[in-house]
Amino acid sequence: MHPAIRRTAVLAALALAGAAACAQGSPAARDFPNRPVKVVVPSPAGGPPDLILRAILPKMAQVLGQPLVIENRAGAGGLVGTAFVAKQPPDGYTWLFTTASHVNIPPFSENVPYDPVRDFTHVTLAAQNFGQALVVNPGLEAKNLQELVALAKKNPGKLTYANAGNGTASHIPAELMKSMTGTDILPVPYKGIPEATTDLIAGRIDLFFVGTNIALQHVQSGRLRAIALTGKKRWKGLPEVPTMDEQGLKGFEKVNWFGLWLPAGAPPEIARRIHAAVAAALAEPEVKAQFEQQGIEGVGLPPVEFAAFVADEAKAAQEIAQRIQAGAKK
Repeated sequence: MHPAIRRTAVLAALALAGAAACAQGSPAARDFPNRPVKVVVPSPAGGPPDLILRAILPKMAQVLGQPLVIENRAGAGGLVGTAFVAKQPPDGYTWLFTTASHVNIPPFSENVPYDPVRDFTHVTLAAQNFGQALVVNPGLEAKNLQELVALAKKNPGKLTYANAGNGTASHIPAELMKSMTGTDILPVPYKGIPEATTDLIAGRIDLFFVGTNIALQHVQSGRLRAIALTGKKRWKGLPEVPTMDEQGLKGFEKVNWFGLWLPAGAPPEIARRIHAAVAAALAEPEVKAQFEQQGIEGVGLPPVEFAAFVADEAKAAQEIAQRIQAGAKK
């Protein structure tokens, strides 16, 4: 992932710089915000984006001086809420907060009503995780990746995985695993993570790639078993769980990240001010503590760097989609 992980001192400096830039900007930017702001999350309530927002929005609201209200607009794997934001006035009062699916979903979808790069003002890469946790129902006869692959090969087309939408962090790691291992595991579509997690616990599906912050509570309670992480390194919250790479899938690395956007054409001063508020929130010890418990690390890229990051990720997403789709045709 992007090497520019921001430490506390750097985040604080960025916040001050952003505030100073806005003070010198246009009258509209200097007055922003003068009313409540809507933060659109294009996925069901209770998912990872909501958890991150609940950690950072209180401090951001203090910095900006206005209420920040979450609005979940789920549908079509995130396309509905994202398309809604793209059509809003670029005045800074409607935000989009979502995951890497922002760039990962379009390559798998036809007639996407927006371009993830051109149709948005890129504000900040707020956070990222240590990879998705590959979790299974405890009743499944697989305690590690090798055993899961062997079981899948012994029973082609019989194991199932939860797919919260093509291009999402539950879909891409699963399909990459299938293509790298030559296994046939059937996707079962879900509208969101909470429903998929409930069915996995109940044994109605066999496996799920889910964020570490969601997996941890269920693994600790014994309701789920974690057998691998998709990140580059292990996470201390689940120190006994090895990575996919460690278990033989060399080079397998896929982490989920969380970003904030405005509609295209928003004043740069407003984007900088919002980024400054995010940076201030990420520097808070309470936020860092919450993130650490959830397997999340704050990043806080400024708008220009985030725009470059999104462009690179969009290109990589196209390449991954082509690989997955090519494998599906074999």
